[in-house]
Amino acid sequence: MSVLFQEKTLPNGNIIKNRFFKSAMSETLASKTGVPTYTLINLYKKWAQGGAGILVTGNVMVDSNHIGEPGNVVLESASHLEKFKEWAQAGRTNDTEIWMQLNHPGKQSPKSLTKQAVSPSGVAMKGSIAKGFNQSRALHEVEIKAIVQQFITSAVIAQEAGFTGVQIHAAHGYLVNQFLSPIENKRTDKYSGSSQNRMRLLVEIYEGIRTELGEDFNISLKLNSEDFKVGGFSKEDFIDVAKKLNELKIDLIEISGGNYEDPKMAGSDKEAAPYFISYASLLKKEVSTPIVVTGGFRSVASMEDVIIQNNTDFIGMARPFILKPNIVNDIKSNDFSNITLPRLTTGIKNMDKALGPILANSYYNQQMKRIGNNKSIIIKKNAWLPLLSSFSQHGKTALTRLRE
Repeated sequence: MSVLFQEKTLPNGNIIKNRFFKSAMSETLASKTGVPTYTLINLYKKWAQGGAGILVTGNVMVDSNHIGEPGNVVLESASHLEKFKEWAQAGRTNDTEIWMQLNHPGKQSPKSLTKQAVSPSGVAMKGSIAKGFNQSRALHEVEIKAIVQQFITSAVIAQEAGFTGVQIHAAHGYLVNQFLSPIENKRTDKYSGSSQNRMRLLVEIYEGIRTELGEDFNISLKLNSEDFKVGGFSKEDFIDVAKKLNELKIDLIEISGGNYEDPKMAGSDKEAAPYFISYASLLKKEVSTPIVVTGGFRSVASMEDVIIQNNTDFIGMARPFILKPNIVNDIKSNDFSNITLPRLTTGIKNMDKALGPILANSYYNQQMKRIGNNKSIIIKKNAWLPLLSSFSQHGKTALTRLRE
């Protein structure tokens, strides 16, 4: 049997049936009030039938007043619990794990969605996308405590709905990552300064969820390898945080990197090796927590190699699950060799350069909607139709949308 289909036992004793991990993608398929729709629920049923070991949802907001993008799911109360139960049940099809990614955008909430964004210290957005965001204000300590409780409450409801785990989003420049970053977190209280203080918010969220839900519930972390910004969250910070969560017996760490201002998480099809694999190899020497690397896997041989070399425990993929929802079953039956992602273009070089990942995001969101509506995907390189569809659905906010 291929190593890709060997079981893996997590620190809490739970067994994952194989090494395939569907990483979070922003589906933007919730209702206007943040409730899972039929399309979203059916999308996860299709993915679960496709054979993955773990499905991680797109980011679910813990506060309806702070949204990352239109179409995000929001879970702050049990008022629509039945719909969340349907979503969880769909994701558990075929003995699949479904983990809800919990998130707060902090300052990375577009001005069209949040009148007053919040952040650790009120540091402004920078770069070409800054005009799409309002200036954030610094959080008061009592508000930080409330946010910790929001994460805990959302996790408790997720478990009640039937989700088998949660993932704390501490990457990509969102609020928890903002607290971790020295250039974003300029506070003078116990939540800033040393690496231990900057990770205090994350630790409080994790420990609060663990206390409420017990040792058997799966809790994972999405963590930046680096922010790739001078003076920002560094490789050393990355190791410090991972070691602390390893001590606290977190069940899985997914490695990513970048933020809205420098979106390394979007990846590049030109890269020959899986993204962030060098960081995973480094982290493997420091922690016993299982690791997942997401992005850049295009062939079965490359997937098997990184598992055999013990550079990662799980194979994280996102967009390949859209192009081939049955990808894991195809690999198991030897009906798959490699995958190539279409490179989207408007035909205008400067526009392609300016819009970058937004072109691809529009296309893949359109295809997820098709899968959820029981339609076949359309392989194309022309970016105009997906882009216009995204503008039609989200307006100018489409220009600030990035993948999870």
